[in-house]
Amino acid sequence: MFLIDAHLDISTNAIEWNRDYRMTVTDIRKLEEGMTDKIDRAKGTVSLPELRKANIGLVVATQLARFNQNNGNLPGAGWNSPHQAWAMSQAQLAWYQAMEAEGEMIQINNLDSLNEHIKIWMDETKPNSEKPVGYILSLEGADSLINLSYLEKAYQYGLRAIGPAHYSTGRYCSGTGTTDGFTSMGKDLLREMSALNIILDVTHLTDKGFAEAMDLFNGHLWASHHNCRTLVPHQRQLADDQIKILIERKAVIGGCFDAWMMKPDFTPRKSNPAEFEIKIETIINHYDHICQMAGNSLHCAIGSDLDGTYGTEQSPMDLDTIGDLQNLEGLLQKRGYNKEDIENIFYKNWLRFLQNAWA
Repeated sequence: MFLIDAHLDISTNAIEWNRDYRMTVTDIRKLEEGMTDKIDRAKGTVSLPELRKANIGLVVATQLARFNQNNGNLPGAGWNSPHQAWAMSQAQLAWYQAMEAEGEMIQINNLDSLNEHIKIWMDETKPNSEKPVGYILSLEGADSLINLSYLEKAYQYGLRAIGPAHYSTGRYCSGTGTTDGFTSMGKDLLREMSALNIILDVTHLTDKGFAEAMDLFNGHLWASHHNCRTLVPHQRQLADDQIKILIERKAVIGGCFDAWMMKPDFTPRKSNPAEFEIKIETIINHYDHICQMAGNSLHCAIGSDLDGTYGTEQSPMDLDTIGDLQNLEGLLQKRGYNKEDIENIFYKNWLRFLQNAWA
């Protein structure tokens, strides 16, 4: 089944992890054998050939570069100025553009390009190996926008979604691990995003930030990679009252496959998914919770984050590559989801959302 994944940190892996995403997952792992600079070396699960093989023809792909001197160990963090973070975000953009020049990827940034791309991927007469992987450009953490004039620059090169927060503090908004909300500059950012029709990604917002965003932002919003706090108690997860608001605002929530977000008490970088019996099917518990609250399957989908600076050591125990997400079809069937529900989760919910946002 065709699949849309609403959160992959592809360019971060290409630039900072020095991974050639044109290679197979197997070959990337072989190249990284014996390397110890990153915890997920030789354990990665994502590459462009693997996406094609898995019929994942459209992804939301990030830029991630942050000004955060006190948290240099965090993904994308450690730059000593917003200007350096902007430069890194531009290096990541240049990589996406290089993949476009090679025919490996294609940027999707409006309704016409979206519909044309879906038509190509639904054409079974052409092998997936000959199809470019579509990407919608998203910015995770807004620190690299030196000032608000850079938002317009970013929109012009194709930026269509922003998650203002990431981990810890931020120039525009505080994120996971804090309790603060938007700065005054961040509140202005929300207004400018609304004016440009840039999608707000509420992922990583604090509870205070979430409430502020709901008051200030009147555009389209989603939670690209987010699970349920009722099942895994942590501020990083969505509380039920937040899920209710997202449903009311016709948002979609992408189930995240980072093991610590799937079951409680898992310690990132330390615990073993097998010891917690965290499997691909575990995400369905989160889907069930959202579907019961909504009364339908229109608000949950996939935002895997499977290359979010971790690999098989922090993925479901029965997942070897991102291609194993296709096993969700049978697992959802066993849990009572019908064909329409499964299509909604695999791609139709994200597709409808984008078609509505870009109409």
